[in-house]
Amino acid sequence: MQAPLLSIKNLSTYFHLDEGILKAVDHVNLDLQPGQTLGIVGESGSGKSVMARSVMRLVAAPGKIEPGSQILFTGTDANSVDIAQLSPGSEALRHIRGKSIAMVFQEPMASLSPVHTVGSQIIEAVLLHITADRREARAITLDSLERVGIPNPERAFDMYLHQLSGGLRQRIMIAMALACRPSLLIADEPTTALDVTVQWQILRLLASLRDDFGMSILYITHDLGVVAQIADFVAVMYLGQIVETADVFTVFEKPLHPYT
Repeated sequence: MQAPLLSIKNLSTYFHLDEGILKAVDHVNLDLQPGQTLGIVGESGSGKSVMARSVMRLVAAPGKIEPGSQILFTGTDANSVDIAQLSPGSEALRHIRGKSIAMVFQEPMASLSPVHTVGSQIIEAVLLHITADRREARAITLDSLERVGIPNPERAFDMYLHQLSGGLRQRIMIAMALACRPSLLIADEPTTALDVTVQWQILRLLASLRDDFGMSILYITHDLGVVAQIADFVAVMYLGQIVETADVFTVFEKPLHPYT
């Protein structure tokens, strides 16, 4: 059997507050296979986003990944790396984050710079991870913009976020995430703020890019309709724990847990 691309074992992320310990993610176990889309579904506050940020090591103090947690990432070679054991500022983590694992956030205006052009923000990641040649990096950036359906990529390269619609901003986020051809894409409710027509377009785009690049997707949402459209398998999260995991058809036809 093929080894999982991402294997989360006993992951606990706690927030140590003056009032006590908040167990945002509590002993979570998950496997994500190469080329698979795994939907993480649960209500707001169930711990979905904290789990995703834990994988990327983006949880800020007072949040902390607890001892005993494992985030095993295989990547493009056969050797797995335990991301939970890497130092947040280490070269090894910088090599993985943005290149092998990329993340699309919920709100582009909060994740991208409003004072830098679209192209300059995407090309920065390409120069860091792929090539030091600016002409080649520009070509890769324009290709990414074209792949996500941005009309006139040359023009969009020099535009600012305020000049783009919500749907185009989200496509820019996806273009940035995919510019370095990651093997794992984490999508944290990327269509929540969009209307249903644009939402459908973004979901089709992600599915198409997944097939083109052969990547895996960890898709986080509270919308079961979105899960039905894009996911192969579903993990239901409640109060920081995974309470049910099954293929998407089983979850809809024969849910076992009362919360599901």
